[in-house]
Amino acid sequence: MPDLTPSEAARWAHRAGLVLPADRHAAVAATADHIRHVVAVLRELDFGDTPPAPAYRVAQETHDAAV
Repeated sequence: MPDLTPSEAARWAHRAGLVLPADRHAAVAATADHIRHVVAVLRELDFGDTPPAPAYRVAQETHDAAV
């Protein structure tokens, strides 16, 4: 997956109707690339044996008012 260039980040922001100052193009491109790489890793994980979220129960927690 090729990295997103600052000019592409600016173009995508413009298409989404966002005003992106020129001094932020590189930072936004770097952040978007990081997110894309994390999502790519998550897509590779095998969740075959993991039950869906509704199968989990939230533990009963006791709250101490003194804390």
